[in-house]
This record gives sequence, structure tokens and C-alpha cells, in this order.
Amino acid sequence: MTVPDAGPQLPAGVSLRPWAEGDDLRLLELWGDPTDAQHHQDRAMLRPSSNSPWARCLVAEDEGIAVAAAVVYASSVHPQRLWFYAETARELRGRGLATALLTALRAEAETARTEGTLATTELKTRFAVTSAALPNTAPDGADGAVSGDAGPESGSAVASAQLDLAGGPVAHPAQPFLAGQGFAPLQRSRRIAVGPGVIKAPELDGTGLAVEDLATGSVELTQAVAAFYAATHGWDPSDLSIGQAQQLLLGPATGASGAVVLRSQPKAQGGGIDAFAISYTPERTEDPTDVLLGWNPELAPLDAQAAAASLLALLTTQYPVQLEVDDSMDILTPILDQLVATGHARVLLDTRIWATDVPDAS
Repeated sequence: MTVPDAGPQLPAGVSLRPWAEGDDLRLLELWGDPTDAQHHQDRAMLRPSSNSPWARCLVAEDEGIAVAAAVVYASSVHPQRLWFYAETARELRGRGLATALLTALRAEAETARTEGTLATTELKTRFAVTSAALPNTAPDGADGAVSGDAGPESGSAVASAQLDLAGGPVAHPAQPFLAGQGFAPLQRSRRIAVGPGVIKAPELDGTGLAVEDLATGSVELTQAVAAFYAATHGWDPSDLSIGQAQQLLLGPATGASGAVVLRSQPKAQGGGIDAFAISYTPERTEDPTDVLLGWNPELAPLDAQAAAASLLALLTTQYPVQLEVDDSMDILTPILDQLVATGHARVLLDTRIWATDVPDAS
């Protein structure tokens, strides 16, 4: 792989090269441990370059020592944008290393698009921010999904601050770098823990409602999950097939350990799935059970919200759960926002997603 021109931003004494075996360990020694769960997950984006799937990963060396890395790669599930991740050693930020890496990677993507290998060069990235609903998960100035160059030479204006749940400003050191590189806020995703017994469980007797356990390999469940996923990702359109839904959200490798569905009437009477919940084995046994909670997007909004709330109440009768929810999931977010506001739920992780093709809000 030939490293493309990084442009005039490449600092003196710094060179770029492709990612090589052992770079993860070399950079970990310099970078230190990740500062939050999102940071830990996103470091896994760094990988050897490949053509199928398409990915390009570069390392910046300062006098022969690896100090920064960045990657762009294509997702078969979300084809509209490429994922981007960059990280620079804390003491070397502000020298333009992330800018040089991104410039070179953009050139790689543009070449691939011209050759017909890629359909897009638009990018997306993410980073965790602190929230008023939980103590700081990272020290001021810590890395998130992007650890860019927020120094004076970046030439970028500070991005507009986000708003946390209490209405106060939430800033992140990656924002100036991203704003200067053409990124803008696209979406917010939160991981929220809901305590036991905080929602009154619905009365099922005489209502016709039916709760049923389903195998995670159920075709009916897989179809419901795929339809829900597509309907709630209009902001980042998905091309999720039934097979991919089974593999990525329900297969053994995901840790899916069980599923329960809520029907407006028993299946034998023609009742379809109004809402579903898939439980995943948590990484730590003391953590609340990780749950994907979804609903039938063809239901009227009030009916979908009632089904989601009822299933959430049943799930949390005795035990806490944690859910990942995007702001686009407008059926579930009002329920969780109210629980957070009243102290019956707490935000474990608050992640912001930025992209280069965000429509102008004006």
C-alpha cells in the first residue's frame, strides 16, 4: 500500500505508514488505557488495511516512534458513510497529526471512489461526552472516539456545544477538530440503566395481551428485528438483510441469550409481534442485563409506545436492565427521559455521532 500525500499539514519529522502487526501494543504503551466504554470499543476499529471489506489504516511516526493512528472503513450495513477513527498521543496533540492522517485517508477514499471500489467518501465518527446524569467518565481533555488536533494551528472554530439532559452545555475536545474538518452533529446514542420496579407492570389478564418467549433463531423474531432496525436508522440508512440481522443482532457471537415478545393477542389467534426484547450476556456479571428493546414500526405511535412501555415494565419487575437508545427512537426516548429525570434510570454512556454530510439545519 502506497501512502498518499498528507498535504502541507504533515509536521517536520513525522511520517505516515500503513498499520502493521504489533501497532496496537506499541500505541497502547503510549496512549494508556481507554477512558470510557466507547473509547475502548472504538480502538478496535484500528486494523490492517484491506479491500474486502474496504479499510485503510495509517500510523503516524514521530522520529520513527508510532504516536498516532487513524482508520476509515466501509460498512456493508450502513453504506452511506465510512467510519472514521483517529487517536493521537496526548502530549503530541495540536501538531496536526490527526489532520495529516485524515487528509491522507480521504485521498485514499477518493481514489477508491474514482476507481469504483467505494460508493461514497462521506465520513462519520463518534465520541463519548460527560453527562449531568452521571459523574465524569473521563478527565477533562480525554480521548473519545476521535482524539484530534484541537491546537491553535488547526484553524478551526469551536463547534457549537451540545446539550445534556439538564440543558447545560456539553463539550468535548474533539469537537473543534471535527468542525474544522467538515463534520457536524448527526445523532446522539445513550446507554441507560433502568432500575427494578420503577414502571408499573401491566395487567395482562383479560386484556388479550400475550407475552411469549422466543428462540433467538426464530424467523419471525429476526424479521421483526430487521424491520425495527431499518425504521429507526433513517438518519444512517441501513441495508440490513434478514441474514445479517440474525448474524449481527441475534447470533451466538453477539451473546444473545434469550428473547421475549409482546403480542396484542396470542399468536394462535393471529397476533403479531408488537414489541420484542433480546437479552445479551453482560461482560461483567454485576452489570444490569443488556437488552435490545424494539417494536413493530407499523403500529400507530401511541400503540407502539404502550407496547414498548409494557414490555420494559415486565422486564424490570425485579431486575435492572440497560438499553442502548438513539434519539431517533422517538417511541422509547420519552419513556427513558422521564425515568432519568425522576432518578429512576441513569445514563451510563452518552455518545455523539458526527458526520460530514449533515444537512444544513438552517
